[in-house]
Amino acid sequence: MQLNEKGYYFTILLFGLFAVISVQKSVRDKAEGLPVTDLYYGLSWVATVACVVLLGIGVWSADLLLSEKGFYGMSFTLSVFSAIAVQKNTRDAQLIEAKDI
Repeated sequence: MQLNEKGYYFTILLFGLFAVISVQKSVRDKAEGLPVTDLYYGLSWVATVACVVLLGIGVWSADLLLSEKGFYGMSFTLSVFSAIAVQKNTRDAQLIEAKDI
């Protein structure tokens, strides 16, 4: 795989991590009654969908073995899930600490 292809997947990964954290934060802020603009909320969802589509197109058209394509897809999925989980757990821990004070 050429360096520019590796850079593409790395950029999509970083873009996806930022996008899903933004969605998770926006959803949680709305649930807690904190103000979230509809523009930011919508852009967060658009960015999330865009990075998933871009990853799918990139993996689909890549000259890789099927197992390698699956590896890229699962790596992306697990990375996105872990970013959401870490952000959620960090925020929950801060909420618990605030209640203890």
